[in-house]
Amino acid sequence: MFVYDKAHELAKEIKSSEDYKEYARLKEIVMADEKTKALLGDYKKLQLEAQAGYLTGKEPAEETMDKLKKLGEVLAFNNDVTAFFAAEYKFQTMIGDVYKIIGDACDMGLDFFNE
Repeated sequence: MFVYDKAHELAKEIKSSEDYKEYARLKEIVMADEKTKALLGDYKKLQLEAQAGYLTGKEPAEETMDKLKKLGEVLAFNNDVTAFFAAEYKFQTMIGDVYKIIGDACDMGLDFFNE
């Protein structure tokens, strides 16, 4: 089907974008070090835990937020991790923008939240 062909074409374009290439390059660097990889895994789990709290209307536990802050401070000392986070953010922003463009074109917006 034509739509799926275009989706595969878009995926190919995304993978060849500079934003994706930089994200993938830095991800490979930070994941090559087992200690850094473990710390990033812990950090991402804590982020998800905090976000889950917000999504359910609850404040995340203070202990979770303290751990997240301390782990973030440790990770910030690693220049590769800092660059990885920046590249990840930039890449995720691009993907979010693409999703918004598609959603807006299909009238899949969340307008009802604004009423």
